[in-house]
Amino acid sequence: MLNDKTILITGGTGSFGKKATEIILKNFKPKKLIIFSRDELKQFEMAQKFSDSKYKCIRYFIGDIRDKERLHRAFHNVDYVIHAAALKQVPAAEYNPFEAVKTNILGAQNLINVAIDQGVKKVIALSTDKAANPINLYGATKLCSDKLFIAGNSYVGEDDTEFSVVRYGNVAGSRGSVIPFFLRLRESGILPITDPRMTRFWITLEQGVNFVLSSLKHMVGGELFVPKIPSMNIVDLAKVIAPECKIEIIGIRPGEKLHEIMVTKDDARKTIEFDNFYIIQPDFGFWKKRFINQNNGKPVSEGFEYNSGTNPWQLTTEGMDKIIRSLEML
Repeated sequence: MLNDKTILITGGTGSFGKKATEIILKNFKPKKLIIFSRDELKQFEMAQKFSDSKYKCIRYFIGDIRDKERLHRAFHNVDYVIHAAALKQVPAAEYNPFEAVKTNILGAQNLINVAIDQGVKKVIALSTDKAANPINLYGATKLCSDKLFIAGNSYVGEDDTEFSVVRYGNVAGSRGSVIPFFLRLRESGILPITDPRMTRFWITLEQGVNFVLSSLKHMVGGELFVPKIPSMNIVDLAKVIAPECKIEIIGIRPGEKLHEIMVTKDDARKTIEFDNFYIIQPDFGFWKKRFINQNNGKPVSEGFEYNSGTNPWQLTTEGMDKIIRSLEML
């Protein structure tokens, strides 16, 4: 699918972008792979591993998705865009709300317009479980972004650009995730837990990248893809990482949920279930004509909700330990 194609990854120096680069370079032979991000130091560090002398296809572009003119230059002759750039730290978004709006919402609008103008074939945007029934600003900006990308398929008109979204949960071991945080605090002997009932969806970085690439391959424009992944309990995770530590209950922080949701009850009426994922369908008249593979899926039941607390696939402590050790973090 990606052989002899030009792919651009926004936010390409982040955890997702680096793993996506690794997997794409290992399994495909792209014409160009463009890493688009605003941090020159991170690009310099990434180029030590993925140098343009070793990988002739790779390019590093300094730029910000807030800058529409720079996007125009970067998207020239690009076939596929994987949109991973975002301001995603919940407390930072609460304290700097319009900065999150400018990147996550206005940046998405810029990307949609430029992709259409430059004739990009496919754009797939990364979302988050926090965008479903959001209670914090980050989740609200990502919900708005999701709506913009899905609506982009109507905005395209007679052009061929297709837009879809992938939504998944917490990434095990990614930058800013709870595992590195617990590992840093292990020596103190105390791990802070917001609430012992708290659960989260869990996916590894490699699984996330592979799901995005699979969705990019099969998308026709308008889908919101949600993978079937396990959930974990935060206390169980703490016991796996530091069984010797004392747990201190500190209470749920502002903007946090007890359980996360990836498919809401309101979205269930337009959700199709497949073996390994769900698709939330758009409210487009042309959708059923476009989505020719929908017979392979089945509608979910009335009142369905994909909730980390009621998810039937709950990780055991043994399962968590296996995953964390596979990430070489213990």
